[in-house]
Amino acid sequence: MMKTPLSVQHLFEYATTYFPDQVIVARHAHGVHRYTYREFGERTRRLSQALMSLGVGIGDRVGTFLWNDREHLESYFAIPTMGAVLHTINIRLAPNQIAYIINHAEDRVLIVDRALWPVLAPLREQFVTVKAIILTGELPESDPADTLDYETLIKSATPLARYPDLDEASPMGMCYTSATTGNPKGVVYSHRGIYLHSLTLGLANTMAIGMSDSVLPIVPMFHVNAWGVPFASLWFGSKIVLPGPAPTPTELLQLLNDEKVTVAAGVPTVWLGLARELDAHPTPLALRLAVCGGSAAPESLIRRFEEHYHIPFLHAYGMTETGPIASTARLKTHHISLDYPRQLGIKATQGFLVPGLSIQLMRDGAILPWDGHEFGEMCIRGPWIADEYFRDERSRDTFIDGWLHTGDVASIDPDGYIHIVDRTKDVIKSGGEWISSVDLENALMAHPAVFEAAVVGVPHPKWDERPLAFVVLKSGERCTKEDLIALLADKFARWQWPDDVLFVDEIPKTSVGKFLKRTLREQYQNYFTSV
Repeated sequence: MMKTPLSVQHLFEYATTYFPDQVIVARHAHGVHRYTYREFGERTRRLSQALMSLGVGIGDRVGTFLWNDREHLESYFAIPTMGAVLHTINIRLAPNQIAYIINHAEDRVLIVDRALWPVLAPLREQFVTVKAIILTGELPESDPADTLDYETLIKSATPLARYPDLDEASPMGMCYTSATTGNPKGVVYSHRGIYLHSLTLGLANTMAIGMSDSVLPIVPMFHVNAWGVPFASLWFGSKIVLPGPAPTPTELLQLLNDEKVTVAAGVPTVWLGLARELDAHPTPLALRLAVCGGSAAPESLIRRFEEHYHIPFLHAYGMTETGPIASTARLKTHHISLDYPRQLGIKATQGFLVPGLSIQLMRDGAILPWDGHEFGEMCIRGPWIADEYFRDERSRDTFIDGWLHTGDVASIDPDGYIHIVDRTKDVIKSGGEWISSVDLENALMAHPAVFEAAVVGVPHPKWDERPLAFVVLKSGERCTKEDLIALLADKFARWQWPDDVLFVDEIPKTSVGKFLKRTLREQYQNYFTSV
Protein backbone atom coordinates (compact mmCIF):
# COMPACT_ATOMS: atom_id res chain seq x y z
CA MET A 1 0.00 0.00 0.00
CA MET A 2 1.06 3.60 -0.55
CA LYS A 3 3.16 5.16 2.18
CA THR A 4 1.55 8.58 2.13
CA PRO A 5 2.44 10.70 5.16
CA LEU A 6 -0.18 11.23 7.86
CA SER A 7 0.18 14.97 8.36
CA VAL A 8 -1.76 18.07 9.39
CA GLN A 9 -1.25 19.28 5.82
CA HIS A 10 -3.82 16.71 4.69
CA LEU A 11 -6.35 17.82 7.32
CA PHE A 12 -6.07 21.41 6.11
CA GLU A 13 -6.15 20.60 2.39
CA TYR A 14 -9.10 18.24 2.74
CA ALA A 15 -11.17 20.70 4.78
CA THR A 16 -10.63 23.70 2.52
CA THR A 17 -11.19 21.61 -0.62
CA TYR A 18 -14.39 19.80 0.36
CA PHE A 19 -16.02 22.29 2.74
CA PRO A 20 -15.08 25.73 1.35
CA ASP A 21 -18.43 27.29 2.27
CA GLN A 22 -18.60 25.98 5.83
CA VAL A 23 -18.55 28.72 8.47
CA ILE A 24 -16.22 29.66 11.30
CA VAL A 25 -17.73 31.92 13.98
CA ALA A 26 -15.35 33.80 16.25
CA ARG A 27 -16.51 35.90 19.19
CA HIS A 28 -14.39 38.96 19.96
CA ALA A 29 -14.58 42.02 22.18
CA HIS A 30 -16.98 43.89 19.91
CA GLY A 31 -19.19 41.13 18.57
CA VAL A 32 -18.87 38.09 16.33
CA HIS A 33 -16.83 37.58 13.16
CA ARG A 34 -17.97 35.07 10.55
CA TYR A 35 -16.03 33.76 7.61
CA THR A 36 -15.82 30.64 5.47
CA TYR A 37 -13.32 27.82 5.28
CA ARG A 38 -12.31 29.27 1.90
CA GLU A 39 -11.40 32.61 3.47
CA PHE A 40 -9.79 30.84 6.41
CA GLY A 41 -7.67 28.79 4.01
CA GLU A 42 -6.33 31.82 2.18
CA ARG A 43 -5.52 33.68 5.41
CA THR A 44 -3.79 30.60 6.79
CA ARG A 45 -1.61 30.24 3.70
CA ARG A 46 -0.74 33.93 3.94
CA LEU A 47 0.30 33.47 7.56
CA SER A 48 2.55 30.57 6.57
CA GLN A 49 4.24 32.75 3.97
CA ALA A 50 4.58 35.65 6.41
CA LEU A 51 6.27 33.42 8.97
CA MET A 52 8.67 32.10 6.34
CA SER A 53 9.56 35.67 5.40
CA LEU A 54 10.47 36.23 9.08
CA GLY A 55 12.95 33.38 8.87
CA VAL A 56 10.84 30.61 10.39
CA GLY A 57 11.93 27.28 8.96
CA ILE A 58 11.16 23.59 9.35
CA GLY A 59 11.40 22.54 12.99
CA ASP A 60 11.41 26.10 14.37
CA ARG A 61 9.05 26.76 17.25
CA VAL A 62 6.40 29.49 17.03
CA GLY A 63 4.71 30.36 20.31
CA THR A 64 1.07 31.46 20.53
CA PHE A 65 -0.26 33.51 23.43
CA LEU A 66 -3.88 33.70 22.36
CA TRP A 67 -7.49 33.00 23.28
CA ASN A 68 -9.82 30.68 21.38
CA ASP A 69 -10.09 33.05 18.41
CA ARG A 70 -9.70 33.01 14.65
CA GLU A 71 -6.02 34.04 14.76
CA HIS A 72 -5.33 31.05 16.99
CA LEU A 73 -7.19 28.70 14.63
CA GLU A 74 -5.21 30.08 11.70
CA SER A 75 -2.00 29.56 13.65
CA TYR A 76 -3.06 25.97 14.45
CA PHE A 77 -2.72 25.13 10.76
CA ALA A 78 -0.37 27.75 9.29
CA ILE A 79 2.51 26.82 11.57
CA PRO A 80 2.58 22.99 11.29
CA THR A 81 1.66 22.84 7.59
CA MET A 82 4.78 24.85 6.72
CA GLY A 83 6.88 22.45 8.82
CA ALA A 84 7.30 24.61 11.92
CA VAL A 85 6.14 23.63 15.42
CA LEU A 86 3.04 25.15 17.05
CA HIS A 87 3.85 25.93 20.69
CA THR A 88 0.67 26.88 22.55
CA ILE A 89 1.57 28.83 25.70
CA ASN A 90 -0.73 28.70 28.70
CA ILE A 91 -1.65 32.34 29.39
CA ARG A 92 -2.54 31.51 33.01
CA LEU A 93 0.88 30.33 34.11
CA ALA A 94 3.03 32.34 36.48
CA PRO A 95 5.37 34.85 34.76
CA ASN A 96 8.52 32.90 35.66
CA GLN A 97 6.98 29.73 34.17
CA ILE A 98 6.00 31.55 30.97
CA ALA A 99 9.53 32.90 30.55
CA TYR A 100 10.96 29.45 31.23
CA ILE A 101 8.89 27.59 28.63
CA ILE A 102 9.43 30.23 25.91
CA ASN A 103 13.19 29.92 26.42
CA HIS A 104 13.18 26.15 26.93
CA ALA A 105 11.16 25.64 23.73
CA GLU A 106 13.46 28.12 21.97
CA ASP A 107 10.53 29.93 20.37
CA ARG A 108 11.64 31.94 17.35
CA VAL A 109 8.42 33.97 16.90
CA LEU A 110 5.58 34.81 19.27
CA ILE A 111 1.99 35.54 18.19
CA VAL A 112 0.32 37.46 21.00
CA ASP A 113 -3.12 38.99 21.61
CA ARG A 114 -2.69 42.71 22.33
CA ALA A 115 -4.94 42.38 25.37
CA LEU A 116 -2.47 39.81 26.77
CA TRP A 117 0.68 41.73 25.90
CA PRO A 118 0.91 43.31 29.39
CA VAL A 119 1.60 39.81 30.72
CA LEU A 120 4.58 39.31 28.40
CA ALA A 121 5.90 42.88 28.23
CA PRO A 122 7.80 42.70 31.57
CA LEU A 123 9.38 39.41 30.47
CA ARG A 124 10.51 40.51 27.03
CA GLU A 125 14.14 41.11 27.96
CA GLN A 126 14.37 37.55 29.27
CA PHE A 127 13.51 35.94 25.92
CA VAL A 128 16.69 34.48 24.48
CA THR A 129 15.65 33.08 21.08
CA VAL A 130 12.62 35.21 20.11
CA LYS A 131 13.36 37.17 16.92
CA ALA A 132 9.89 38.62 16.21
CA ILE A 133 6.67 39.37 18.06
CA ILE A 134 3.37 39.54 16.15
CA LEU A 135 0.39 41.21 17.82
CA THR A 136 -3.24 40.38 17.08
CA GLY A 137 -6.48 42.12 17.92
CA GLU A 138 -7.70 45.69 17.59
CA LEU A 139 -4.98 48.04 16.36
CA PRO A 140 -4.17 50.74 18.93
CA GLU A 141 -2.78 54.21 18.21
CA SER A 142 0.72 52.84 18.74
CA ASP A 143 2.25 49.40 19.32
CA PRO A 144 5.28 48.51 21.44
CA ALA A 145 8.59 48.99 19.64
CA ASP A 146 9.84 46.22 17.38
CA THR A 147 6.51 44.39 17.14
CA LEU A 148 4.54 43.47 14.03
CA ASP A 149 0.82 43.68 13.31
CA TYR A 150 -0.84 40.37 12.44
CA GLU A 151 -3.35 41.79 9.95
CA THR A 152 -0.71 43.85 8.16
CA LEU A 153 1.43 40.75 7.74
CA ILE A 154 -1.53 38.73 6.46
CA LYS A 155 -2.52 41.34 3.89
CA SER A 156 1.01 41.93 2.60
CA ALA A 157 1.91 38.24 2.23
CA THR A 158 1.06 36.10 -0.78
CA PRO A 159 -0.61 32.74 -0.02
CA LEU A 160 1.95 29.95 0.26
CA ALA A 161 1.50 27.94 -2.94
CA ARG A 162 3.18 24.68 -1.98
CA TYR A 163 3.92 23.11 1.34
CA PRO A 164 7.19 21.30 2.01
CA ASP A 165 7.34 17.52 2.11
CA LEU A 166 7.28 16.43 5.74
CA ASP A 167 7.96 13.17 7.54
CA GLU A 168 4.85 12.14 9.47
CA ALA A 169 7.05 11.55 12.51
CA SER A 170 8.24 15.16 12.52
CA PRO A 171 7.00 17.46 15.29
CA MET A 172 3.98 19.66 14.59
CA GLY A 173 3.13 21.01 18.03
CA MET A 174 4.08 21.16 21.68
CA CYS A 175 2.46 21.96 24.99
CA TYR A 176 3.92 22.22 28.48
CA THR A 177 2.27 20.43 31.37
CA SER A 178 2.59 21.45 35.00
CA ALA A 179 4.86 19.43 37.28
CA THR A 180 4.46 18.52 40.94
CA THR A 181 7.89 20.01 41.51
CA GLY A 182 10.15 22.01 39.26
CA ASN A 183 9.45 23.66 35.93
CA PRO A 184 6.71 22.66 33.46
CA LYS A 185 7.48 19.71 31.19
CA GLY A 186 7.26 19.93 27.40
CA VAL A 187 5.27 17.38 25.40
CA VAL A 188 5.85 17.27 21.63
CA TYR A 189 3.16 16.05 19.21
CA SER A 190 3.94 14.53 15.82
CA HIS A 191 1.95 15.00 12.61
CA ARG A 192 1.12 11.29 12.66
CA GLY A 193 -0.09 11.44 16.25
CA ILE A 194 -2.42 14.42 15.67
CA TYR A 195 -3.73 12.83 12.44
CA LEU A 196 -4.64 9.57 14.19
CA HIS A 197 -5.97 11.34 17.29
CA SER A 198 -8.21 13.50 15.08
CA LEU A 199 -9.63 10.40 13.42
CA THR A 200 -10.72 9.02 16.77
CA LEU A 201 -12.82 12.10 17.53
CA GLY A 202 -14.97 11.29 14.52
CA LEU A 203 -15.77 7.78 15.77
CA ALA A 204 -19.26 7.00 17.06
CA ASN A 205 -17.71 5.59 20.25
CA THR A 206 -16.12 8.96 21.05
CA MET A 207 -17.53 12.35 19.94
CA ALA A 208 -18.76 11.44 16.44
CA ILE A 209 -17.79 14.91 15.19
CA GLY A 210 -18.97 15.43 11.61
CA MET A 211 -19.99 17.95 8.95
CA SER A 212 -23.50 18.34 10.39
CA ASP A 213 -22.14 19.53 13.74
CA SER A 214 -21.64 22.99 15.17
CA VAL A 215 -18.69 22.58 17.56
CA LEU A 216 -17.73 24.89 20.43
CA PRO A 217 -14.33 24.19 22.06
CA ILE A 218 -14.65 25.93 25.42
CA VAL A 219 -11.51 24.22 26.68
CA PRO A 220 -8.65 26.67 25.95
CA MET A 221 -6.72 26.21 22.74
CA PHE A 222 -3.55 26.75 24.78
CA HIS A 223 -4.35 23.58 26.74
CA VAL A 224 -3.51 20.29 24.96
CA ASN A 225 -4.71 21.53 21.56
CA ALA A 226 -8.20 22.15 23.00
CA TRP A 227 -8.37 18.35 23.33
CA GLY A 228 -7.79 18.05 19.56
CA VAL A 229 -11.27 19.38 18.82
CA PRO A 230 -10.18 22.16 16.39
CA PHE A 231 -8.18 19.73 14.25
CA ALA A 232 -10.97 17.17 14.00
CA SER A 233 -13.74 19.73 13.55
CA LEU A 234 -12.04 21.45 10.62
CA TRP A 235 -11.03 18.17 8.97
CA PHE A 236 -14.57 16.81 9.13
CA GLY A 237 -16.22 20.02 7.96
CA SER A 238 -18.00 21.12 11.13
CA LYS A 239 -19.14 24.64 11.81
CA ILE A 240 -16.58 25.91 14.32
CA VAL A 241 -17.61 28.34 17.06
CA LEU A 242 -14.75 30.06 18.91
CA PRO A 243 -15.71 31.67 22.25
CA GLY A 244 -12.98 34.32 22.28
CA PRO A 245 -11.52 36.03 25.35
CA ALA A 246 -12.60 34.85 28.82
CA PRO A 247 -16.26 34.06 28.04
CA THR A 248 -18.69 34.20 30.95
CA PRO A 249 -21.40 31.54 31.44
CA THR A 250 -23.90 34.10 30.11
CA GLU A 251 -21.86 34.63 26.94
CA LEU A 252 -21.34 30.90 26.46
CA LEU A 253 -25.05 30.22 26.79
CA GLN A 254 -25.76 32.88 24.18
CA LEU A 255 -23.25 31.31 21.78
CA LEU A 256 -24.67 27.84 22.38
CA ASN A 257 -28.13 29.14 21.58
CA ASP A 258 -27.36 31.55 18.71
CA GLU A 259 -25.05 29.19 16.83
CA LYS A 260 -27.11 26.03 17.46
CA VAL A 261 -24.05 24.30 18.91
CA THR A 262 -24.34 20.50 18.89
CA VAL A 263 -21.02 19.56 20.53
CA ALA A 264 -19.21 21.54 23.22
CA ALA A 265 -16.19 20.57 25.30
CA GLY A 266 -15.10 21.96 28.67
CA VAL A 267 -13.91 21.15 32.18
CA PRO A 268 -16.34 20.47 35.07
CA THR A 269 -16.16 24.04 36.38
CA VAL A 270 -17.37 25.30 32.99
CA TRP A 271 -20.34 22.94 33.03
CA LEU A 272 -21.13 23.85 36.64
CA GLY A 273 -21.21 27.51 35.64
CA LEU A 274 -23.41 26.78 32.64
CA ALA A 275 -25.75 24.74 34.82
CA ARG A 276 -26.26 27.70 37.11
CA GLU A 277 -26.89 29.92 34.09
CA LEU A 278 -29.41 27.44 32.65
CA ASP A 279 -31.20 27.30 35.99
CA ALA A 280 -31.45 31.09 36.04
CA HIS A 281 -32.31 31.39 32.34
CA PRO A 282 -33.86 28.16 30.99
CA THR A 283 -32.93 27.89 27.32
CA PRO A 284 -33.63 24.99 24.96
CA LEU A 285 -30.35 24.05 23.29
CA ALA A 286 -29.36 21.98 20.25
CA LEU A 287 -26.53 20.26 22.16
CA ARG A 288 -26.34 16.56 21.41
CA LEU A 289 -23.19 16.14 23.47
CA ALA A 290 -21.64 17.95 26.44
CA VAL A 291 -18.06 16.66 26.60
CA CYS A 292 -16.40 16.95 30.00
CA GLY A 293 -12.77 16.27 30.89
CA GLY A 294 -9.80 17.70 32.74
CA SER A 295 -10.97 16.27 36.06
CA ALA A 296 -13.67 13.88 37.23
CA ALA A 297 -17.28 15.00 36.82
CA PRO A 298 -19.54 14.07 39.73
CA GLU A 299 -22.64 11.97 39.08
CA SER A 300 -24.78 14.87 40.26
CA LEU A 301 -23.50 17.07 37.41
CA ILE A 302 -24.09 14.37 34.79
CA ARG A 303 -27.58 13.72 36.11
CA ARG A 304 -28.34 17.44 36.12
CA PHE A 305 -27.54 17.83 32.43
CA GLU A 306 -29.25 14.66 31.30
CA GLU A 307 -32.40 14.79 33.43
CA HIS A 308 -32.95 18.54 33.85
CA TYR A 309 -31.70 19.89 30.51
CA HIS A 310 -32.00 16.69 28.39
CA ILE A 311 -28.42 17.04 27.14
CA PRO A 312 -26.33 13.84 26.82
CA PHE A 313 -23.14 14.16 28.89
CA LEU A 314 -19.90 12.46 27.85
CA HIS A 315 -17.15 11.92 30.41
CA ALA A 316 -13.71 11.76 28.80
CA TYR A 317 -10.23 11.12 30.17
CA GLY A 318 -6.82 12.21 28.99
CA MET A 319 -3.75 14.23 29.84
CA THR A 320 -1.19 16.36 28.03
CA GLU A 321 0.97 13.30 27.46
CA THR A 322 -1.90 11.35 25.83
CA GLY A 323 -2.61 13.90 23.16
CA PRO A 324 -5.09 14.01 25.07
CA ILE A 325 -8.16 11.77 24.52
CA ALA A 326 -7.52 8.29 25.91
CA SER A 327 -10.97 7.05 26.97
CA THR A 328 -14.65 7.98 26.85
CA ALA A 329 -17.54 6.80 29.00
CA ARG A 330 -19.94 5.61 26.32
CA LEU A 331 -22.48 2.96 27.28
CA LYS A 332 -22.11 -0.43 25.61
CA THR A 333 -25.12 -2.09 24.01
CA HIS A 334 -25.77 -4.40 26.96
CA HIS A 335 -26.01 -1.37 29.27
CA ILE A 336 -29.01 0.10 27.45
CA SER A 337 -31.44 -2.12 29.37
CA LEU A 338 -30.07 -1.01 32.76
CA ASP A 339 -31.99 1.47 34.89
CA TYR A 340 -30.71 5.05 34.86
CA PRO A 341 -28.93 4.98 38.26
CA ARG A 342 -26.78 2.06 37.08
CA GLN A 343 -26.15 3.74 33.72
CA LEU A 344 -25.20 6.90 35.59
CA GLY A 345 -22.59 4.99 37.56
CA ILE A 346 -21.01 3.87 34.27
CA LYS A 347 -21.15 7.35 32.75
CA ALA A 348 -19.33 8.74 35.80
CA THR A 349 -16.33 6.45 35.19
CA GLN A 350 -13.53 7.46 32.86
CA GLY A 351 -14.95 5.00 30.33
CA PHE A 352 -13.06 2.49 28.22
CA LEU A 353 -10.02 3.06 26.02
CA VAL A 354 -10.47 4.54 22.55
CA PRO A 355 -9.36 2.34 19.62
CA GLY A 356 -5.63 2.41 18.95
CA LEU A 357 -4.41 2.52 22.55
CA SER A 358 -3.42 -0.11 25.11
CA ILE A 359 -3.64 0.04 28.90
CA GLN A 360 -2.52 -1.90 31.95
CA LEU A 361 -2.64 -1.45 35.70
CA MET A 362 0.58 -1.82 37.67
CA ARG A 363 1.43 -1.90 41.36
CA ASP A 364 4.83 -2.73 42.80
CA GLY A 365 5.99 -3.99 39.41
CA ALA A 366 3.07 -6.41 38.96
CA ILE A 367 0.34 -6.23 36.30
CA LEU A 368 -3.09 -6.30 37.95
CA PRO A 369 -6.32 -7.96 36.77
CA TRP A 370 -9.35 -6.10 35.47
CA ASP A 371 -11.74 -7.13 38.21
CA GLY A 372 -13.06 -3.73 39.29
CA HIS A 373 -11.45 -4.14 42.71
CA GLU A 374 -7.68 -4.21 42.36
CA PHE A 375 -6.25 -0.78 41.75
CA GLY A 376 -2.87 0.45 40.63
CA GLU A 377 -1.23 3.03 38.42
CA MET A 378 -2.60 3.31 34.88
CA CYS A 379 0.00 2.80 32.18
CA ILE A 380 -0.89 3.63 28.56
CA ARG A 381 0.80 3.33 25.18
CA GLY A 382 -0.22 4.04 21.60
CA PRO A 383 0.51 6.06 18.44
CA TRP A 384 -0.47 9.46 19.90
CA ILE A 385 1.01 8.90 23.36
CA ALA A 386 4.21 10.84 24.12
CA ASP A 387 7.35 8.79 24.65
CA GLU A 388 9.46 11.45 26.40
CA TYR A 389 9.45 15.03 27.63
CA PHE A 390 11.19 17.66 25.54
CA ARG A 391 14.83 17.85 26.68
CA ASP A 392 13.95 16.86 30.23
CA GLU A 393 15.66 14.27 32.39
CA ARG A 394 12.38 13.65 34.22
CA SER A 395 11.35 11.51 31.24
CA ARG A 396 12.94 8.45 32.82
CA ASP A 397 10.52 8.59 35.76
CA THR A 398 7.39 8.66 33.54
CA PHE A 399 8.18 6.74 30.34
CA ILE A 400 9.28 3.23 31.31
CA ASP A 401 9.66 0.18 29.06
CA GLY A 402 7.49 1.69 26.33
CA TRP A 403 4.64 2.72 28.66
CA LEU A 404 3.48 6.12 29.89
CA HIS A 405 3.06 5.90 33.65
CA THR A 406 0.17 8.33 34.08
CA GLY A 407 0.32 8.88 37.83
CA ASP A 408 -3.39 8.07 38.04
CA VAL A 409 -4.46 5.29 40.40
CA ALA A 410 -7.43 3.34 39.05
CA SER A 411 -9.31 0.09 38.85
CA ILE A 412 -10.66 -1.42 35.62
CA ASP A 413 -13.77 -3.58 35.58
CA PRO A 414 -14.22 -6.69 33.39
CA ASP A 415 -15.95 -4.51 30.74
CA GLY A 416 -12.84 -2.34 30.52
CA TYR A 417 -14.30 0.71 32.25
CA ILE A 418 -11.73 2.78 34.11
CA HIS A 419 -12.50 4.15 37.56
CA ILE A 420 -9.85 6.60 38.68
CA VAL A 421 -9.37 6.45 42.42
CA ASP A 422 -6.88 9.30 42.67
CA ARG A 423 -3.62 10.75 41.52
CA THR A 424 -0.69 8.85 43.03
CA LYS A 425 0.24 12.08 44.82
CA ASP A 426 -3.35 12.76 46.01
CA VAL A 427 -4.45 9.35 47.29
CA ILE A 428 -4.94 9.51 51.06
CA LYS A 429 -3.03 6.89 53.07
CA SER A 430 -4.55 6.61 56.51
CA GLY A 431 -3.49 3.97 59.00
CA GLY A 432 -2.12 1.80 56.20
CA GLU A 433 -5.36 1.98 54.17
CA TRP A 434 -6.00 3.98 51.00
CA ILE A 435 -8.89 6.43 50.75
CA SER A 436 -10.04 7.89 47.42
CA SER A 437 -10.37 11.67 47.56
CA VAL A 438 -12.17 11.61 44.20
CA ASP A 439 -14.92 9.28 45.46
CA LEU A 440 -15.45 11.47 48.52
CA GLU A 441 -15.60 14.62 46.37
CA ASN A 442 -18.17 13.13 44.02
CA ALA A 443 -20.32 12.02 46.93
CA LEU A 444 -20.18 15.44 48.59
CA MET A 445 -21.12 17.19 45.35
CA ALA A 446 -24.24 15.07 45.16
CA HIS A 447 -25.75 17.21 47.95
CA PRO A 448 -28.13 19.73 46.35
CA ALA A 449 -26.61 22.63 48.33
CA VAL A 450 -23.01 21.92 47.29
CA PHE A 451 -21.43 23.68 44.32
CA GLU A 452 -17.88 22.29 44.61
CA ALA A 453 -15.97 20.03 46.98
CA ALA A 454 -12.33 19.04 47.31
CA VAL A 455 -10.79 16.50 49.71
CA VAL A 456 -7.11 16.24 50.60
CA GLY A 457 -5.00 14.16 52.93
CA VAL A 458 -3.56 16.19 55.80
CA PRO A 459 -0.83 14.95 58.21
CA HIS A 460 -2.22 13.36 61.38
CA PRO A 461 -0.22 12.44 64.52
CA LYS A 462 -1.84 9.00 64.84
CA TRP A 463 -3.03 7.94 61.37
CA ASP A 464 -0.28 9.48 59.15
CA GLU A 465 -2.99 11.22 57.08
CA ARG A 466 -6.68 11.96 57.47
CA PRO A 467 -9.16 13.36 54.91
CA LEU A 468 -10.07 17.03 55.21
CA ALA A 469 -12.96 18.30 53.05
CA PHE A 470 -13.43 21.78 51.59
CA VAL A 471 -16.91 22.71 50.40
CA VAL A 472 -18.29 25.66 48.42
CA LEU A 473 -22.05 26.06 48.75
CA LYS A 474 -24.35 27.27 46.00
CA SER A 475 -25.50 30.85 46.31
CA GLY A 476 -28.30 31.13 48.88
CA GLU A 477 -28.01 27.48 49.99
CA ARG A 478 -27.22 26.17 53.47
CA CYS A 479 -26.12 22.86 54.94
CA THR A 480 -24.01 21.66 57.86
CA LYS A 481 -21.06 19.37 58.34
CA GLU A 482 -23.45 16.86 59.92
CA ASP A 483 -25.66 16.96 56.80
CA LEU A 484 -22.71 16.08 54.58
CA ILE A 485 -21.33 13.35 56.83
CA ALA A 486 -24.81 11.79 56.90
CA LEU A 487 -24.74 11.78 53.10
CA LEU A 488 -21.45 9.86 53.13
CA ALA A 489 -22.55 7.35 55.76
CA ASP A 490 -24.39 5.13 53.27
CA LYS A 491 -21.47 4.85 50.85
CA PHE A 492 -18.32 4.88 52.96
CA ALA A 493 -17.00 3.14 56.03
CA ARG A 494 -16.66 5.40 59.05
CA TRP A 495 -12.85 5.43 58.87
CA GLN A 496 -13.11 6.85 55.32
CA TRP A 497 -15.16 9.89 56.33
CA PRO A 498 -13.42 13.29 56.41
CA ASP A 499 -12.37 14.23 59.93
CA ASP A 500 -13.67 17.73 59.27
CA VAL A 501 -15.54 19.75 56.66
CA LEU A 502 -14.55 23.36 56.05
CA PHE A 503 -16.93 25.69 54.23
CA VAL A 504 -14.98 28.09 52.00
CA ASP A 505 -15.81 30.79 49.44
CA GLU A 506 -13.71 29.18 46.73
CA ILE A 507 -11.32 26.30 46.12
CA PRO A 508 -7.95 27.17 44.54
CA LYS A 509 -7.59 25.84 41.01
CA THR A 510 -4.86 25.27 38.46
CA SER A 511 -4.64 27.27 35.23
CA VAL A 512 -6.96 24.76 33.54
CA GLY A 513 -9.60 24.57 36.27
CA LYS A 514 -8.46 21.54 38.28
CA PHE A 515 -8.46 21.66 42.07
CA LEU A 516 -5.07 22.83 43.33
CA LYS A 517 -4.82 20.25 46.09
CA ARG A 518 -1.14 20.88 46.69
CA THR A 519 -2.00 24.41 47.85
CA LEU A 520 -4.68 23.09 50.21
CA ARG A 521 -2.29 20.52 51.69
CA GLU A 522 0.36 23.17 52.24
CA GLN A 523 -2.05 25.66 53.82
CA TYR A 524 -3.60 23.09 56.16
CA GLN A 525 -0.64 20.80 56.88
CA ASN A 526 -0.86 21.56 60.61
CA TYR A 527 -4.65 21.40 60.85
CA PHE A 528 -4.89 18.12 62.75
CA THR A 529 -1.85 18.78 64.91
CA SER A 530 -3.18 22.13 66.10
CA VAL A 531 -6.77 21.16 66.95
